[in-house]
Amino acid sequence: MVRVEQWAEIRRLHFVKGLSIREIARRTGFSRVTVRRALRSEAPPRYERPARVSKLEPYKPEIERLLDDEARMPAKRIRELIAEDGYTGGQTILDAFVREIRPRFLPAPRTYQRTSYRPGELAQFDVWEPSEPIPVGHGQTRKGFVVVTCLGYSRAGAGALVFTKRAPDLLWGIGRCLFGLGALPQTLVWDREGALHAGDGRPSDPFAAFCGALRVGWHFCQPADPEA
Repeated sequence: MVRVEQWAEIRRLHFVKGLSIREIARRTGFSRVTVRRALRSEAPPRYERPARVSKLEPYKPEIERLLDDEARMPAKRIRELIAEDGYTGGQTILDAFVREIRPRFLPAPRTYQRTSYRPGELAQFDVWEPSEPIPVGHGQTRKGFVVVTCLGYSRAGAGALVFTKRAPDLLWGIGRCLFGLGALPQTLVWDREGALHAGDGRPSDPFAAFCGALRVGWHFCQPADPEA
């Protein structure tokens, strides 16, 4: 193969010095075919390594199928599955490919906007579980829970300690939180807590009776949506 320097020299001898193809071939030792090819080429020669087929290439359709079924499947698990079909390549190249194509199979990114509330519009509730048992006297401890609330407008908060997640204890905790805040919001917002949610966004009978007695509304967040 003619190097760049040799290609330039052949063209110099012909176009600058005016030598014939035969004479250039004699001086350089190249064949006249090689000299003609160099003179016809407007770009310098360059070496191009033949493209190597990646070991991952035959398995890409299967990887896409796996991600289509389960978009968040770990790349390590994908490798285990395609290894059963004969894949012997490395994890790094697989990780790079999965990172590149995974966004095509994920749900559209969630959009956010600033949300504001009117005074007294709602109070959001949740149940927090302390990491340590609660001392209850005489050297005894019990597993406890804390019903917590926060007002949407003022961010004022309150909490109440309870010892089960059954409806009577949770309702007592809600009442104690509202008593601490000193007023009733229009709506009590909860996730789908088992003792309060009866399914399909409906309140359980104890929770519905509680809200009816206080003349407040309720709202349950969508399932598997902690950001709500």
